[in-house]
Amino acid sequence: MSSDVLAASAKRVIVADDTAFVRDRFRTALEGAGHRPTTVTSSAELVTRIRAGAAEIDLVVLDLRLPQAQGIELVRSLRTIDGFRAPIVVFSGTIANAGEVRELSALGVAGYVNEYTAVQHIVPSLAPHLFPEDFNRRSSPRVVLGISLSYRIGNTIASAVSLNISHGGLAVRTTSPPEPGTELKVRFRLPGRKQEVEADARVAWMDRRMGMGLQFTRLDAADQAAVDEFVQGHFFSNRRS
Repeated sequence: MSSDVLAASAKRVIVADDTAFVRDRFRTALEGAGHRPTTVTSSAELVTRIRAGAAEIDLVVLDLRLPQAQGIELVRSLRTIDGFRAPIVVFSGTIANAGEVRELSALGVAGYVNEYTAVQHIVPSLAPHLFPEDFNRRSSPRVVLGISLSYRIGNTIASAVSLNISHGGLAVRTTSPPEPGTELKVRFRLPGRKQEVEADARVAWMDRRMGMGLQFTRLDAADQAAVDEFVQGHFFSNRRS
């Protein structure tokens, strides 16, 4: 690949977290993929960086509990900065409750990512935000969601990371997807929700470069309602923004 193509595909990402372990892992993963990450440790530093080059930023990955920050108010204040239009992805572990998820939805937060996502899954989890033109969300309501999950096939348990979620299933990043039609059980936790979602599912499609698509075949009513609320709130709020 030519240097010109690499330069064109390189994205400028700000990783805002006060934990060195998180910052370093995300920076390493992004740099390894050819992107240009910048790390900050406080809300004041984040605001300064954005004001210095708002139009040049492609993505902000944000810890809601940064020093000097006020959670939701930090996101609201970032959206008032002239020229800043980049998507904001929030570290899911820094969300206090479901109320914050609803407020973040209203502010057009683009998605969530687990700060402890395995290094090899970090860039795939962020890819829908880094290259939105390659991820068509118009055909049906799908919300980008990069969180850790586990799935079980018989007695074998595996871990992976989600790419997006919809009313009827999940797209999952894994390097060893099972064949379409495989029945499995999947478990994950939506941002802001204490209870885990547990569902029976089947593999609807698989791609060894990307992962697999899971179609829910059994989901408790309360879990389905939680999935629907999350998808509807974030999909429609982000389409309006």
